[in-house]
Amino acid sequence: MEAEIESVRVAPTPEGSVPVVLLEVEGTSDVLPIFIGFSEASAISNGLEAQDIGRPLTHELMLDTIEELGGRIRGVEVTALDESTYLADIHLDTPRGSTTVDARPSDSLALAARTNAPITVSDAVFEEGRRPREEFAPLKHLGVNLR
Repeated sequence: MEAEIESVRVAPTPEGSVPVVLLEVEGTSDVLPIFIGFSEASAISNGLEAQDIGRPLTHELMLDTIEELGGRIRGVEVTALDESTYLADIHLDTPRGSTTVDARPSDSLALAARTNAPITVSDAVFEEGRRPREEFAPLKHLGVNLR
């Protein structure tokens, strides 16, 4: 399923505030919430805003390395949900051919935000994790709101 980053927000939980990236899937009114850390949320927001912060941070360094080695990010995919932990893959084209790298969804989404690479979510993952968009409407935005 084709997806886009709808926004990065901060959700209150019993343990304290936690960032959540909301993925919207084409043709549905629900979103897929993926709870992440504050550093990861900042990295995704910076990528969405195309914010140049001077020296490269981890995701800029990774992207620069991939590109310097002749590769490019073809897309990212949220592939599975394992005991409330999402799993993802980064699909790359390299001079040696296509390859897939296992990655955290937050890292995958941070790279997709910097490259406009397509984001996909497996049907099973979306069905298991989908939540009504309205559930997240009152939450504070962290960075940009794309809708």
